[in-house]
Amino acid sequence: MARRQTGLDTLLDLHEEILVQEGGYWVKIEAWTVEPTEGVPHGIRYSLTLHDPRGTRVLGYDNSHAVAAPRKGFAGRRLEYDHVHRHAKDKGVTYEFSSAGQLLKDFFEEVDKVLKEVL
Repeated sequence: MARRQTGLDTLLDLHEEILVQEGGYWVKIEAWTVEPTEGVPHGIRYSLTLHDPRGTRVLGYDNSHAVAAPRKGFAGRRLEYDHVHRHAKDKGVTYEFSSAGQLLKDFFEEVDKVLKEVL
């Protein structure tokens, strides 16, 4: 029997959850398994987002699209799908996905930092 990755059940159980935070901020979590592909080798599609009271995304971890590679030195590089949006207009920077449990830990640590800065 294949061993499930750390935190995967927790991440999947949080699918479609809205978690209310301080100051009117809120977290939305979406996560489900898919067949592994080159873009999603771990077989998990996810979107973990923090929104301000007006509903604007202020932080997001997801793998819904590839992050644009820098123009220089692109030849032969794989487009990364796992990434972080650090603010509302950020197009994303690569996130090194290691496990669903680590994803949750990293996301909620960043949520805490953002809320500490704005509240």
